Amino acid sequence: MTDPGTQEQLALRSDFGLRLSNSMKQYGPLCVGIDPHRRLLADWGYDIDAQGAELYAMRMLQAANGRAAAVKFQTSMFERYGSRGYAALERVLFAARQMDIITIVDCLHGGLSTTISAIADAYFKPNAPMLADAITLLPYYGARSLGGVIEDALNNGRGVFIASLTSNPEGASLQTAIRQTGEYKGKTVAYGIANTAQKYNVEVPGLGSVGLIIGATIGQWLQESGVAPSSFTGPILSPGYGWQGAEAHDLKTVFRGTHGNVLVTVSRAIAEHGPNIQSLIQATESIALDVRLALMEETLD
Repeated sequence: MTDPGTQEQLALRSDFGLRLSNSMKQYGPLCVGIDPHRRLLADWGYDIDAQGAELYAMRMLQAANGRAAAVKFQTSMFERYGSRGYAALERVLFAARQMDIITIVDCLHGGLSTTISAIADAYFKPNAPMLADAITLLPYYGARSLGGVIEDALNNGRGVFIASLTSNPEGASLQTAIRQTGEYKGKTVAYGIANTAQKYNVEVPGLGSVGLIIGATIGQWLQESGVAPSSFTGPILSPGYGWQGAEAHDLKTVFRGTHGNVLVTVSRAIAEHGPNIQSLIQATESIALDVRLALMEETLD
């Protein structure tokens, strides 16, 4: 018989995946990206400073609330303003928690395990100043270097998304490079990352809490990577739809055979309709429907 303490720990480690799965079932597979670019702040008539970024983020939160499964904050867009920017990010994360919106902080942290252990204090623990439901990670110090951070996330009921197949044009040459040694010798770098992430999800019923980042624009080299999104049981965060050029047919190509675990992030294609809140809401609802239909058709194929 499983010890009650063990059962509680297992439930905590699967908590993020369960909450995200429920949110996606309720609101669909859209994640609203909150990226206060300078040009957008200027177009909206906001000052290009920390306060402008905060006002922008709050309005995007209003549009996403009840219409998207999650929101994603681009850390660098706040970091550029120094301590005031980080304070603004803390406040908008707090506001999102009050709205009960799932939050992802796109900080793309990575490094030696000894140097990134402090991430849990910043993002995962109950009194963390920038408490978030999940963050993004870079695995290029070696996927196993992230083990401590991943464990910290899971043990606090949080999740992570690890970059595997990114949308940037230079990504293919690195991510499809063949590993020369180690457990995944003869396989691509991306394959090793995806399989390392999947190990955390194997024993989890339903959606796991350790996810991947797979861009919607990588269809032309998906097969070369050896990665099979349809066999991954954690959440997949997918940038690239809309402003970066991906369309519905790209989602169908890359995520053929997946089972409701793809979260499509869209930022500027929504934000260009602001700052009018009704226009932002209409854009959010329209894109949410488009993404839902595209992925629904693929799931049924």
